[in-house]
Amino acid sequence: MARTLIDVINRADQKAPAIGAPGRPSLPYGDFAALIGSAGAAINAAGAGRGDAVAIVLPNGPEMAAAFCAVAACATSAPLNPDYKADEFRFYLEDLGAKAIVLAAGSETPARAVARDLGITILDLHPGTDGPAGAFRLTGGGTGAAARPGLAEPGDVGLVLHTSGTTSRPKIVPLSHANLVASARNIGATLGLTSADLCLNIMPLFHIHGLIAAVSATLGAGACVSCTPGFNALKFFGWLDEVKPTWYTAVPTMHQAILARAPRNEASIKAARLRIIRSSSASLPPAVMLELEKTFGCPVIESYGMTEAAHQMASNPLPPRQRKPGSVGVAAGPEVGIMDDHGAFLPAGSIGEVVIRGENVTSGYLNNPGANATAFTNGWFRTGDQGMLDAEGYLTITGRLKEIINRGGEKVAPLEVDNVLNDHPAVRQVLTFAMPHDKLGEEVAAAVVLAEGASATENEIRAFASERLAGFKVPRRIVFVTEIPKGATGKLQRIGLAGKLGLTE
Repeated sequence: MARTLIDVINRADQKAPAIGAPGRPSLPYGDFAALIGSAGAAINAAGAGRGDAVAIVLPNGPEMAAAFCAVAACATSAPLNPDYKADEFRFYLEDLGAKAIVLAAGSETPARAVARDLGITILDLHPGTDGPAGAFRLTGGGTGAAARPGLAEPGDVGLVLHTSGTTSRPKIVPLSHANLVASARNIGATLGLTSADLCLNIMPLFHIHGLIAAVSATLGAGACVSCTPGFNALKFFGWLDEVKPTWYTAVPTMHQAILARAPRNEASIKAARLRIIRSSSASLPPAVMLELEKTFGCPVIESYGMTEAAHQMASNPLPPRQRKPGSVGVAAGPEVGIMDDHGAFLPAGSIGEVVIRGENVTSGYLNNPGANATAFTNGWFRTGDQGMLDAEGYLTITGRLKEIINRGGEKVAPLEVDNVLNDHPAVRQVLTFAMPHDKLGEEVAAAVVLAEGASATENEIRAFASERLAGFKVPRRIVFVTEIPKGATGKLQRIGLAGKLGLTE
């Protein structure tokens, strides 16, 4: 059984395609393995090796996917969002203690000036524009020597990512090769991936979802991943026609944007050979799941993941097993339980904190004993999510503990309100959040995007909600917006939304 990413690549059919891109020939596994060897030599010559952080700041695409694997094979890959500003790059590069940074040759990213200022070795990536997708060479590394050269071993950290830091300083999550390969294997088993599959990646590759669910799980199956420049609803159906993928994975906001354009692309949908569609990283409204299945004629598999678990923790299973709209499915890799505040496990039907334990779960945050002391209870990682397991082992997430609205002592789960408002025929998208209140502390509010051509008033939507929700859960304010603010990975952001929308006391 493969225990590192390079093992995964070496065990595949070396003539089979590994990495592709729309409009370009694919990179075979054998050439990919050779590329990793040459890139590793350049990285080691830059003074970086096993255990050393090497930042990667590249646009989405096949070179980013290949660079992630190449860096992880000989050092610790640290992908960063290319859209960061100079101060953000400075924070992350200093926090990581990066030994080197991989940048697109000729790029004017502020990361270049920051790296020079910090004395970090810059490796310029030159894509093989005339060759297969993903091929590249590195220059600028110098003639240094790494303290620990050579290929990574299972216990070596292959990937580090920061948590979002929405309510606190971002924490560094180290993931070993054993973690990464275990998660890729879990996803492959959940989706029944084989070497005949072809994934269309539209997820950003500085985030755990795209790196593991799309790239690593695909490589683990000996299959091919076609890497786009990033999500673009206007180009999605053209990619569907050209690439002919058997599956793709995305966040709910992307699925909703695809559905909005589906009526204009019926021919592409009819010709598509999708066998599954996967959704993760945020709650998929049941109505959206059902519409996706009706539109594309294939099962939609909602999964539950987080960075600390190297992505996947639970997933709805493939047919003929039941998929439950509104549930993130059954344990799909690690063990999953529900725990109370005191560390006791709760029975089916009880709401508490979701906890996990397994070989894909990080061993702890880097250089942060305080966070680790609160994150782990008797070897179980506390996810910070509130949820419930039913009698059949299906998990329903009721919200992030930090996002629960405390309305004068009454606790409101925003997801429950979201699911009700999403059923209103005029509503295309909704996000429920807490807004300040002078007497109650917090009050319930919701941002609503109306469906194209639809109309509704605040009172109409409140009346609709009051038919299905207790009075204290009905949003006091409905704010109509053309777009709900999203994070860099396309996830909707509840925390801080009241301030962004001007809802203050």
